[in-house]
Amino acid sequence: MNITNYRRVTQIAFILLIFLMPVLNIFRYDTAARELIIFGQVWSLGLKEAFYADHGMHAAGHIALQFFLKAILPWLVVLAIFPLLGFLTGRLFCGWFCPEGTLFELADRLTLKLLGRRSLFVKRPNDPEVSGDRKLLYIFLSLMSMVVLPLLGGIALTGYLVAPETIWNQIITWNFTFGVKAGVIGVSIYMLVTSILVRHSLCKYICAAGLMQMLFGWISPVSLRLKMDTARADACTNCRGCDRACFMNVLPRKNKRDISCVNCGACIDACNRELGKGNGLFHYSAGEECLQLEEDFKQFKTISLRSS
Repeated sequence: MNITNYRRVTQIAFILLIFLMPVLNIFRYDTAARELIIFGQVWSLGLKEAFYADHGMHAAGHIALQFFLKAILPWLVVLAIFPLLGFLTGRLFCGWFCPEGTLFELADRLTLKLLGRRSLFVKRPNDPEVSGDRKLLYIFLSLMSMVVLPLLGGIALTGYLVAPETIWNQIITWNFTFGVKAGVIGVSIYMLVTSILVRHSLCKYICAAGLMQMLFGWISPVSLRLKMDTARADACTNCRGCDRACFMNVLPRKNKRDISCVNCGACIDACNRELGKGNGLFHYSAGEECLQLEEDFKQFKTISLRSS
């Protein structure tokens, strides 16, 4: 399998995890009982009523400690996940796991098949060329995706606030409470609008998780990045397959840090298709190797300019 196929496996697996977490009581908040459930257990501060009644220093210290351990510290750990991921792996999560990114890629693919471009609004120079065959099939797939995927997403995400069995019972009986209707419809509209109109602009400019990875990946000296082997630059056929493969509109041959790159590896697959498996010019690198490759590319550009 090529990198893109491996990436599809991780994307699908992560989407399944998102769907199953509330069903298996791995993580959800029960609005009816007002309880946070983690791995089947109710997550509470662990305080008894007696501690609230006792105004002594010992009781106050115990309450403060429990509040820090059970409320503040877990939240700090959650907030640190994406900066840490960005520092170590750049925007790898965006390209390999993010459910929204997966949805946007699907929308790109369907739009490309129907209109010959990834965007609804404009054709970009790096849009791949595609045949217009089986257009009716892709029209059907697009319409089904616009209905089925937002509804499934709405049901799955509402399950984090309302017990999933309650939601499915209401679907079977077709008798919905206001909370379930609001959750499913709200999430469905959000998914529909972002997948049709916004797409990767959300990844670049709005998504907090993406922005944290972007920032910490940019400043990190050890972050994972995609790089071009400048020592073999003469092997490039200028097919521009790497440019066309990039759905984030990065130009991989510039060989510099780009905040939009999600380390998807599409440029690696495209170059391998052109030059033969294992002979492509792109690869993953990190740390000192990244810095050396950037320096090599600067020298390569200087030599090229002098020779021209």
